Parts: sequence; C-alpha cells; structure tokens
Amino acid sequence: MHKVKLYGKEYPSRMTMGAMIDFKRQTGKDVNDIGAELELLTLFMFCCVRSACRADGIAFDMEFDHFADGINLEDFAQFQENLSEGAEGSKKKKMKA
Repeated sequence: MHKVKLYGKEYPSRMTMGAMIDFKRQTGKDVNDIGAELELLTLFMFCCVRSACRADGIAFDMEFDHFADGINLEDFAQFQENLSEGAEGSKKKKMKA
C-alpha cells in the first residue's frame, strides 16, 4: 500500500471509486481528463488520500490547501508514477479480455 507523509504523519493513498467520484463531484471532470494540470493532479491526490482514509477508518480532516502545502515533490512524483502504473495495468487487462 502506498502512503503519503504529511506534517509528520503517514496516510494511506490509493485510487478508489470513492476518490474518482469525489474528484468528479468537486471538478465536474472525469479523472481521465486531468492531463498535466498541476492543480487537478494535486486535487486528485487529495481525493485519493481522503478516500483511502475514509475506507480504512483513519481520521482525515485536512483542507485541500493545507494538504497541498504539505506535499513534497517526492510524494507527488510517486503518486504520478502510481497513476501511470495503474493506467498501464488497466490497458493490459483490457487487451487480455
């Protein structure tokens, strides 16, 4: 499981249906439409952490701006890499079907 460290505490981070729904509700955009927009990527990361915490029963009451201020470039790069791996895995599964 991937984790993100914010202000000295680790939080789970994973793509869930809840994260994708949260993102769509907040932006009106589908996750596939994020592209390279930094703010949208950061917001989706926020949604993934918030959703994973909700699913795992971990308290997470951080506001988006505070979350964004606490993200370091290493965690952000890791999140982007995880997204790419997830997208590649989805493509491979579709090709096998």
